Amino acid sequence: MRDLTWRPLRPEDAEASADLLNAMETVDGIGENYTAEDTLQELIDPYADLERASLAAFDGDVMAGYMKIRFKPSASEIHRVFLDGGVHPGYRRRGIGATLVDAGVAAAKVVHALHHPSAKLVIDVNRPERIAGLAELVRSRGFVPVRYFQRMEHPLGVADGPVVPEGFRIEPWSERNDEDFRAVRNEAYRDYWGSVPMPADLWRNKITNQTFRPEVSFLLRAARSPVGMLVTMCWDADTEATGVRDAHFMAIGTLRGYRRRGVASALMGHALRAATEQGYDRASLNVDSADPSGGPGVFERAGFTPAMRYVRWALEV
Repeated sequence: MRDLTWRPLRPEDAEASADLLNAMETVDGIGENYTAEDTLQELIDPYADLERASLAAFDGDVMAGYMKIRFKPSASEIHRVFLDGGVHPGYRRRGIGATLVDAGVAAAKVVHALHHPSAKLVIDVNRPERIAGLAELVRSRGFVPVRYFQRMEHPLGVADGPVVPEGFRIEPWSERNDEDFRAVRNEAYRDYWGSVPMPADLWRNKITNQTFRPEVSFLLRAARSPVGMLVTMCWDADTEATGVRDAHFMAIGTLRGYRRRGVASALMGHALRAATEQGYDRASLNVDSADPSGGPGVFERAGFTPAMRYVRWALEV
């Protein structure tokens, strides 16, 4: 601890961040591999205030651990910020993780006071439950589990033709309909727990970045109106590390008035077929176990099976 250098993260730390996260993956085995381009996207997130709300520990050129806070672009009664971070396997059990969590809680209060001071602050940590020592660490800082999410997977092979309900049509993503995708996502996610609308800058950072796969992303219309969307991502670092080309359905949304009418099933069927035809080996997605739109059941009927559970830990401040 005394020999480490502590400072805020910077965009030029992208390579060191990728090295750290890939070293963590060798021990944690949560299926997350990174390139420097991937970590740079996170470091230039418009809602990550690196100077005020990040901290990294360095041993020479090696990043031993880090934390960063991502605040929400909007908030009403509750402002939920994300605390992300990790410690290199070679530097664990030295108190670095505890120092980073404490720094993250303090930083969350700073950015909260700057952006949404009238709302109640809640700090979230969202990580797979299999990471050794994580539960003990966050519990010791007052975090409690409040929600569970499931990663689900679907092996791809011969795909049946998608069934599109009468009166609907599917179209692929394009720059021309990108705003329709974002509008459907924002409206569909209004009743999703902890979700807030994504402004255009966050959409570009988190969705239409280098991991976005427009050829496996689709919009569903009723007449001229967009009513459902599915966005697919794929991480080249994961493909290189595992040999499995995974089409990750990052966002699936249906407007409230069109739910339980086969919209999500049609979009998934279409995307599964497209992914199969384009040589993907597997499809995956993450779902809230308490999804109000019945997501888990829809995905199970589509052939997805549970693969890994995530825990959302929260600290009310």
